[in-house]
Amino acid sequence: MSAVLLSSHARRRVSLALLLLLGLAAALFLAGRLAASEAEADPDAVGSGTLMLAGKGVAEAVPAVRLGTDMDVTVSGQIARVRITQAFRNTSDRWMEATYLYPLPDDGAVDSLKMVVGQRVIIGRIKRREEARAIYEKAKEEGKKAGLVESERPNLFRNSVANVGPGETVLVAIEYQAPVRQLGGEFALRLPLVVGPRYVPPHTLSDAAKTADADAVTAPLAHPSLGKDLNPVSITVRLAPGFVPANLVSPYHRVAVTQDGAEARTVTLADATVPADRDFELRWRSASADPTVGLFREVADGDSYLMASIVPPAANPGTVVPREMVFVIDNSGSMGGESMAAAKNSLLYALGTLRPQDRFNVIRFDDTMTQLFERSVPATADQVALARRFTQGLEANGGTEMLPALQAALVDATPADRRSVRQIVFLTDGDLSNEREMMAAIAAKAGRSRVFMVGIGSAPNNFLMRRMAEAGRGTYTNVGSGEEVAAKMTALLDRLKAPVVRDLQVRIDGAPLDLTPRRLPDLYAGEPLVLLGRGKAVSGTLTVTGTIGDRPWSQTVALDQAVDSAAVAKLWANRRIAEIEAARWANEMEDSAADAAVAELGLAYSIVTSQTSLVAVDETPSRPEGARLTREELPLLLPAGWDFDTLFGGALAPSAPAAEGQAADQPEALELPQTATGYAAGMLQGLWLLLIGLAGLAWQRRSARA
Repeated sequence: MSAVLLSSHARRRVSLALLLLLGLAAALFLAGRLAASEAEADPDAVGSGTLMLAGKGVAEAVPAVRLGTDMDVTVSGQIARVRITQAFRNTSDRWMEATYLYPLPDDGAVDSLKMVVGQRVIIGRIKRREEARAIYEKAKEEGKKAGLVESERPNLFRNSVANVGPGETVLVAIEYQAPVRQLGGEFALRLPLVVGPRYVPPHTLSDAAKTADADAVTAPLAHPSLGKDLNPVSITVRLAPGFVPANLVSPYHRVAVTQDGAEARTVTLADATVPADRDFELRWRSASADPTVGLFREVADGDSYLMASIVPPAANPGTVVPREMVFVIDNSGSMGGESMAAAKNSLLYALGTLRPQDRFNVIRFDDTMTQLFERSVPATADQVALARRFTQGLEANGGTEMLPALQAALVDATPADRRSVRQIVFLTDGDLSNEREMMAAIAAKAGRSRVFMVGIGSAPNNFLMRRMAEAGRGTYTNVGSGEEVAAKMTALLDRLKAPVVRDLQVRIDGAPLDLTPRRLPDLYAGEPLVLLGRGKAVSGTLTVTGTIGDRPWSQTVALDQAVDSAAVAKLWANRRIAEIEAARWANEMEDSAADAAVAELGLAYSIVTSQTSLVAVDETPSRPEGARLTREELPLLLPAGWDFDTLFGGALAPSAPAAEGQAADQPEALELPQTATGYAAGMLQGLWLLLIGLAGLAWQRRSARA
């Protein structure tokens, strides 16, 4: 009996010892992992679905440097010239450096920087990116006022201004030009006003360069408690389209319109200023017949440039062909609020247009992915009803891991039918940082699939949307609000059903032109073919040929009808740069060669690119020797319609602001609570096991004494 009791005590002692060791090991291991993640920001310590604001976090105190923005726009024909003036006002008693991340049209060419200090105007100079940064940093250290404009993405720029004195205001003005969009007889000018928080996939933080890139495309986010008064914007548009404009509409802002002659209008904001929390858009049509041809020319530095916009005629609906349609919907945390409702309603609308001869599938993604069917299935009433229930049950949560969903959608598992078409419809805000991976995947795997992007919300990543659609030989539509779902989705789906203008070719009879794009796209109903060319002269005729449905089509225009424009040369250079970047993404061009080509164009045409920047320096030192410079990155407003609690799990309450003078390069990282890696919870579990082991050991010792 005693032997049995001793054996039982021994077993108990061994079990408790093992439990103690397990708890201690778990606690130490998890504590070490937590410490490493905090000290080193180890990308491997970031779990799937983490929203990385690159350490920028949420601004909970009003910034010391206040920013106001004025936009003055002149539209001449189909080209817009935009001047953005930003006033950086230092409300503190410290010398400040301020940086601000702001969006521009992805096809805009930034070519001018002016910095106004008191009565002095300092003109910016175009330099290679590294040289411009070095000039700026040297001026900053010497106490001189300096301004720097850098491109982080084709639609994302960073403005920096150094040595703004206490109570001082420095004005920084940049200018760019961009083509006006044309679709189905309607013209549109879009002015991006805010950058949505970018999701940074953990695998893209594998080295210092990639981490720096992620840091460059993110900014602090203003806490909703700060209100909407940060970063107010005023807008004036002087519209001279070359015809009598009609049906002027601004769908997202109230505007006032005044007439300045038969063909000119001035458009201003009805409320004078608006928060920078949603993109501005102005649309108009011709009061008479829809223009089908636009020709513009410029002579600069001995070369001649041409911009031609040609709209093919509308085609009668052809034979109804079966389609395979793959719908991909983003239900990540950034889609919370109005965006999720708009995306779900857009998908439900699209499902309702499926025909019995069609096949379809639905893929949803956040930081995980679900494919409704293993492969596309016939669009029977039961299958469509199942897809509708699946869509209605979606909720926004987690990170934006788009790449696996895109790769799944590009898998063409259905036997190809020469009469069928395969169409992928993506519904997302596109707010992520790994755009290059998306374009590379499409270039490598698209095959016969056509990719159509539906940008959801008030401030989608238009650069990603448009480039994915171009790479996938599709088109791009923006659904900016829930009220637009029916109209925008109807127009998109009608274009998808209409015959495509394909096999396009261009012939110049006259002086030769170096045309871009070199790889001509397919065109969908109402879309223009926009060509930009450079040569020694613009003369003769331009002929476009192609096939609409199963019928040949051609159109010839006389180039001597082109009207003068001062923007065509830089638009040509900007389009050529976009082609170089596309070749890079498709692995058709080495990074070094692409960088060199982009830098050469940026310097030759004085435009900001990934390899060139604008820098302006006031040579008169202003900051007293020994006075400390405090850096501040100005926060962005959350785009209208986004839900803050969904994005951040409702776990962010205002806290005490950082101490005065705290270094700006020591921010705290922020992770989505609902998708974090669970180190803290694991530590608690380990400590509980440790406590249980200690308690059991104490009890066992007391029992042994008894």
